[in-house]
Amino acid sequence: MIELHRLNGELIVLNPDLIETIETTPDTIVKLLNGHRYLIKEPVDQIIKIIAEFRSASGYVRVPLVVVEEED
Repeated sequence: MIELHRLNGELIVLNPDLIETIETTPDTIVKLLNGHRYLIKEPVDQIIKIIAEFRSASGYVRVPLVVVEEED
């Protein structure tokens, strides 16, 4: 779970695996897979950094995609 802040400063804790989109309009809007939307004080680049730090601390491992071409 990551900690973010609503525009009024209220703390909100979100599961980053449920985030569908993050957009700036100019406020930051986080949309979850269930359709809920939250206006967030932190900018997009800071939220991305928070998510990366959370995943690193949680033991998430990035697995590179390897494309194997089939021989004819």
